[in-house]
Amino acid sequence: MEQLSNQQDYRLWLTELKANIRKSQIKAAIAVNSELIRLYWNLGEQIVEKQQASQWGSGFIEQLSKDLQAEFPDIKGLSASNLRRCKQFYLFYCQVNPICAQVVRELEASFLFEIPWGHHVLLLGRIKSLKEALFYIHKTVENGWSRAILEYHIEKGLFHQQGKSINNFTKTLLPPQSELANELLKDPYHFDFLQLSNKAIERDIENGLVQQISQFLLELGKGFAYMGRQYLLKVGKKDYYLDLLFVRFVYTKTISSLMGGYRAVQAA
Repeated sequence: MEQLSNQQDYRLWLTELKANIRKSQIKAAIAVNSELIRLYWNLGEQIVEKQQASQWGSGFIEQLSKDLQAEFPDIKGLSASNLRRCKQFYLFYCQVNPICAQVVRELEASFLFEIPWGHHVLLLGRIKSLKEALFYIHKTVENGWSRAILEYHIEKGLFHQQGKSINNFTKTLLPPQSELANELLKDPYHFDFLQLSNKAIERDIENGLVQQISQFLLELGKGFAYMGRQYLLKVGKKDYYLDLLFVRFVYTKTISSLMGGYRAVQAA
């Protein structure tokens, strides 16, 4: 296999496969992000409609947040503060037309649902003009800006420098190596939305430890043995799986002439 890895045609093919995997990851991240932003849009829309049609008091959003989090405890985006942001998000982009049908269709073509929620929160806090916000959304997707880069260009007033035009943008695939692509792949809102965060973190820790197991054992010191991951233990009629199992051996010198030498004692 070493010879195969040195062959040029294999290396070129492997490079192409890696690029395809990366592109697929980004497409999946964009799809998840799009659904998340649409969810926040719909939450904002329904909150506005219910508050207008009902006589519910000022504690309505707090109660809604409490009830939703009881059902989906791992989704941090259902906090009262974020539900208020959802309402603000919807109202900001529907400011031109209260009915919103045509506005939403135009916004869909402007990448509204393709940038992370953190970018939207930044725009809502810093931008007052709908046209200016759409300009920065276009630029973010076109250039693959991270939130930090977006903030930099807002502070420098790029919208005012480039003639306030948002009519010359074309829809292109997000560059795989862009900062925005990396943020989409690692966005904690996505993990919370999919309710994968705790399992994903545990899996990453496990994988990291297993990959570095030799160095890890050396750092633990003498007498440790690695028994395995997801190690099955049977207690009565129940099965328990340990994420990682290590056994430490303590060596004690005996004074018994019958035993002699050293005796290994297994310690839990």
